[in-house]
Amino acid sequence: MDIAKFQESMYKLVVETSTKLPKDVRRAVKAAKEQENAGTRAAMSLATITNNIKMADEQVSPICQDTGLPTFKIKTPVGVNQLELKEAIRNAVIQATKEGKLRPNAVDSLTGENSGDNLGAGLPVFKFDQWEKDYIDVRLILKGGGCENKNIQYSLPCELEGLGRAGRDLDGIRKCIMHSVYQAQGQGCSAGFIGVGIGGDRSSGYDLAKEQLFRSVEDVNPNEDLRKLEEYVMENANKLGIGTMGFGGEATLLGCKVGVMHRIPASFYVSVAYNCWAFRRMGVSVDAETGEIKEWAYQDGEFIDFAETEAEKETAAASADDEVITLQAPITEEQIRSLKVGDVVQINGLMYTGRDAIHKYLSDHDAPVDLNGQVIYHCGPVMLKDEVGVWHVKAAGPTTSIREEPYQGDIMKKFGIRAVIGKGGMGPKTLAALQEHGGVYLNAIGGAAQYYADCIKSVEGVDLMQFGIPEAMWHLRVEGFKAVVTMDSHGNSLHADVDKSSLEKLGQFKEPVFK
Repeated sequence: MDIAKFQESMYKLVVETSTKLPKDVRRAVKAAKEQENAGTRAAMSLATITNNIKMADEQVSPICQDTGLPTFKIKTPVGVNQLELKEAIRNAVIQATKEGKLRPNAVDSLTGENSGDNLGAGLPVFKFDQWEKDYIDVRLILKGGGCENKNIQYSLPCELEGLGRAGRDLDGIRKCIMHSVYQAQGQGCSAGFIGVGIGGDRSSGYDLAKEQLFRSVEDVNPNEDLRKLEEYVMENANKLGIGTMGFGGEATLLGCKVGVMHRIPASFYVSVAYNCWAFRRMGVSVDAETGEIKEWAYQDGEFIDFAETEAEKETAAASADDEVITLQAPITEEQIRSLKVGDVVQINGLMYTGRDAIHKYLSDHDAPVDLNGQVIYHCGPVMLKDEVGVWHVKAAGPTTSIREEPYQGDIMKKFGIRAVIGKGGMGPKTLAALQEHGGVYLNAIGGAAQYYADCIKSVEGVDLMQFGIPEAMWHLRVEGFKAVVTMDSHGNSLHADVDKSSLEKLGQFKEPVFK
């Protein structure tokens, strides 16, 4: 094989997967957008999502700034040197990272050091199989941390909140799947897709669940029981009212695929792999002699390019002028106290990124900048430095905020921070601090990394680069950075409200369905 040509093919696969959603996913997102009620926060979110997909297409830039953990599923003819393929794929990943198509995401679990090139112990992930065909099949999924953290595994029998006892039968499995959608709320960037693995052991069950994500969104399960289960979940999960980004609404789940394998008598696992709306998985067939791409997977059917009509643009502009509240950073407590849950705001001025490492640092140290009245953005951007040493933002959507719950309230009060931007909401400790201190939580649209990167007009500095690019504190000058107030300074939380209402709705699915 021409290994250089194979490496080039793998680079193309990585870039395409990171920057362009496959056709089946686009159709699912379009269907969700058409079903949503006009004028709602969920509809606004879906409009932002489709705009972001279009921008990523045009700019060949990452759809979401969290380009995830690259997992390659590879089938090879007998006799192909898998060691050579691994080395070529690693080189392709390094190149894609250097060019800003992937964010450096490989972190040493003991030292916290970022390798900077997405390589490390166990990364990227390779799953090899041999087969009798004469070509190489390579599938790639880029699954970000927000949705990965909402994966869940159940050991049957068990008791489930809202649903009661789940036994070792099809109804017990059904309850687990419904509960998995409920517990994800908006934190995994709903509306999402799930892969379910029934059986196996702790590790093989999760492998089977993730394998289901490589199926087409529109395929039909050949197992009649599993087909009925998938259809049931797709019909009923959207009745929970969680909606896009957890704002409430019609679209909570865009796909459900279920697989089954044998188990040992003592164990019965149901494993669920949750994936965000930015469902980045692609595949190629590669000539085993030349290393060139013969065919792309997931390309059947209609291509949706999400180009807005002029009427849609005018409607969006008019609605934006009527409803959006402008905040200029630094923000006063009086301005914050005037906001309420449901308000749409746009921010102008400086904001500072801060994720896990920054929050831990700020809890023990002074801040490198004056944060009084300022905005902290839960974001790990994709950054590139040009030939004259100037940093540019290539992708900059929000990360899941709940990870910062142990620190957030204390840090806001310690430094005088007035606004926190992230996705998925935060918990009671932060909510209490917002009320006491005069702060607000703003939910940006998860995965909309190109949309938000376009709002960032310049990078004015960076601190704490020892934590790596995603975890550093970037100083970003923004204009028209739009988000929704979902936790205010009056003790109100949209996230708590949606959680409560969706739990009540979950209770209607207690009774047996499959005999």
